[in-house]
Amino acid sequence: MCEKDVAKSEPLYIHAVICRVFWMPARKYILKLCLLGDGAVGKTSLVRRFVFDVFDDKYIMSFGTKVSKKTVVIGESNVDLMIWDILGQRAHRSLHAAYYLGATGALCVCDLTRPETMESLTSWVEGFQSTAGPMPVVILGNKSDLPRAVSHSELKSFGARSGSDSLETSAKTGENVEAAFDLITHKMTEAIP
Repeated sequence: MCEKDVAKSEPLYIHAVICRVFWMPARKYILKLCLLGDGAVGKTSLVRRFVFDVFDDKYIMSFGTKVSKKTVVIGESNVDLMIWDILGQRAHRSLHAAYYLGATGALCVCDLTRPETMESLTSWVEGFQSTAGPMPVVILGNKSDLPRAVSHSELKSFGARSGSDSLETSAKTGENVEAAFDLITHKMTEAIP
């Protein structure tokens, strides 16, 4: 049956529209997201807050990488985020490139109480994009609940210089944690050809 025959028959046309809108299968994505930044900036705490909605202020040093999974709904798409929490110690930098392979985005995290962690984000972003390609990156200034040494405008300016959006987060209070993961997930799905 051709398209103009369907248009001539109103009940059949309505049925075709209903099938297309309501019974089309949702898209399903499995995307690799890397969390990058120096040690003790709160990467593991951000993942735990996002995936399990919990916070523990005991420092847990990541060795290698820890992978967590959470399904996020973006529009009509289901996205299984495979979240790679990558160790922040610079002594292990030779391993980082192997962890970046296949990633479709990154959250680069600094500690708002330690300005040097924001300064080092340049090398984290460059290292990530030299391996993964021009994938989306969002800059996070974590620990916004504590007295800060990095201002809101400094974080925004750094994000703009690196061509990335930036957000202030607190894994402790949950401030902007969901928003940060939603933002990077949107950017990752938009970057899919």
